[in-house]
Amino acid sequence: MNAKTKQQDRRVFVQDEHCPIRNVVAHIGDKWSLLIIFSLVDGPDRFNSLKSRIEGISQRMLTQTLRDLERDGFVERTVYPEVPVKVVYELTDLGRGIAKPAWGLVSWANDHLQDVYSARKSYDDRP
Repeated sequence: MNAKTKQQDRRVFVQDEHCPIRNVVAHIGDKWSLLIIFSLVDGPDRFNSLKSRIEGISQRMLTQTLRDLERDGFVERTVYPEVPVKVVYELTDLGRGIAKPAWGLVSWANDHLQDVYSARKSYDDRP
């Protein structure tokens, strides 16, 4: 295969709604989405419980990220007509489906964190 053919065979990531990386992966790969998804893996939870378990997330950011995850079909929000009102968040089938491959990435990152740190140090130490 010549260099021109290799160049032609390279993936192109277009900026449109059908590009899976731009459309889905970038969204769930933000700072908070996966942490929320992993927090809901063991079952439904309430807002304040999620907030207390996800260190560093603000109320505003948790609200927005939950809305985004609900809009994308990863999380379902259920409101119970009680006094006071009870709101519970849980993963949908789609949310549970993304949790497993995402956990694979997190596990890989955990296994290779020292390699990444070493590579960064080598890079930063170059003249």
